[in-house]
Parts: sequence; C-alpha cells; structure tokens
Amino acid sequence: MLKTRVITALVILPIILIALFLFPDWAWGVFASGIAVVACWEWSRFCQLSVFGSRAYLTFSLALCGLIFLVYFQGQLCGIRFASIALAGFIVAALFWLFAVPVWLLKLWRPANRWWNALAGGVVVIPTLLALLFLRDVSPWLLLTFAAIVWVADIAAYFIGKRFGKNKLALAISPGKTVEGALGGIAGVAAYFFLWQFLVANSFVGQHTWSQELRSNLVVLFVFFGLLAVASVIGDLFESWMKRGAGMKDSSSLLPGHGGILDRIDALTSTLPLAGLFVLVQAGG
Repeated sequence: MLKTRVITALVILPIILIALFLFPDWAWGVFASGIAVVACWEWSRFCQLSVFGSRAYLTFSLALCGLIFLVYFQGQLCGIRFASIALAGFIVAALFWLFAVPVWLLKLWRPANRWWNALAGGVVVIPTLLALLFLRDVSPWLLLTFAAIVWVADIAAYFIGKRFGKNKLALAISPGKTVEGALGGIAGVAAYFFLWQFLVANSFVGQHTWSQELRSNLVVLFVFFGLLAVASVIGDLFESWMKRGAGMKDSSSLLPGHGGILDRIDALTSTLPLAGLFVLVQAGG
C-alpha cells in the first residue's frame, strides 16, 4: 500500500506543478473545474441519493462549475464580476467551516434528509473551486503557499501522531487521529511559517506585490497560518465523518493508494476558501 501510495504521489505531483505554473488561465480553469466536478461526484456517493437524484445532482454541479469557469474566463458575466462571486463563496465557506461544521462534528449529526448532505457538498466543493481560480490568478506561488500549509500539517501530524500519539482526537469520527498528532501538525505549520518567511524574503517571490501585502503584518499572518492548520484538521474530520456515515473507507478508488479526489483535497476544502477571503479582505483594506 505504501509503495502504491508513493508511486501515485510521484505521478500526481509533477502534473499539479505543471498545471499550476505552466498552464494558461483557461487550461487551469478547466483543470480546476474537472477536479471540482469529480469531487461533486464523489460527494454524491456520500449522500446515497437515488439514481435520479444522483444524476440531477451531478448535472447541476457540472452546470454550476461550467458557469463559474465562464465567469472566471471572461472576468464577468451579465455585469457580475468573478471577484464578487468569489467573495460571496468565501464568506459562505468561512461561516460553514468556522461555525457550522464544528457543531456538526461535536453533535455527531447525521441529517435525516439526504439533500442536506448534498447541499453541504456544494458548500464544500464550490468555494474550493473559486479559491483555486482566485488564488492562482493572483499568483501560483500564493496558491502554493497556502496549499503547503495543509501538506505540512498532514505530514507533521502523521509522524508526530505515529511516534507520540496516545489520546484520541475524535474516536467516533476518525479513530486513527490523535491529539498529539493534531498539535504536531500545528507545530509543523508554525515552523513552516518561519521557513516560508525566510525563503520568500530572500528570493524573487519577495518582490511581488502580493507577497509584500501578505507580509505587511507578520503577527496577523502567523496567527492566520495557525488558524488554517486548525481548519485543515476540521476539513479532514468532516470528510471522514461523511464517509463513515456512508459506510465508505475512501471517497473513490481513482487514485491508487490514496483513495479519491476528496481524500486528497479534504483539508484544502476548509483552508483555501479562508485563504481566499483573507487575501481579498487584505487587498480591500
């Protein structure tokens, strides 16, 4: 399993980096929209909808992702700017992840109506698509900066949890996660912040306007990195809870050794929209 996981990661990583840095805007839009559509398909499996319900959900998801791509590519549509749609999506996502999901998980809630789960999927996936488009539009390095927070937190949590983990973080949701692992992930992100700050300050990236604005208040940025580390744990737990409710181990089997797309972007769904909101608010301020 580990060998398969490593091989898949080595195949996926170059594809992502090529798309991130070399694709033209329209190709990146298609790439990100494709990820979102597949994620919606996987989420529909969590909801256990009827055949008709699943087809309707996927059709609507495909149409919505296509509409977002069209607005993104043109900059605006019918007087509605992409930035305005992105801001609305980020606000909804922030309210969902910071307030609704923690209560959802604490109460171990399972909605009786499957369409509530389906609606939650839209709130999970669509703002993530908006963030992938918006942050990359500002700079691929900016998107990579925030995505790396999730990767660092995940890796640090895995190794710290494996070595020191004793106290379960959420036994009913994800038995393998520990408090020590979660704290290790947050500590890893703190270390990443200082490394990132050093690398940016001593490279061409530090000359970019977005980088200078981002680093205009390092104390606030440090706290925000910590918030994203916590949000990544929440995103991971929420997807685990949805899978458990559907009796599934993985969201799909598309990525050998890794599961599905949602299994790979679960923590990104809870962090990237918050990052997008942070950048937009900072730019507006």
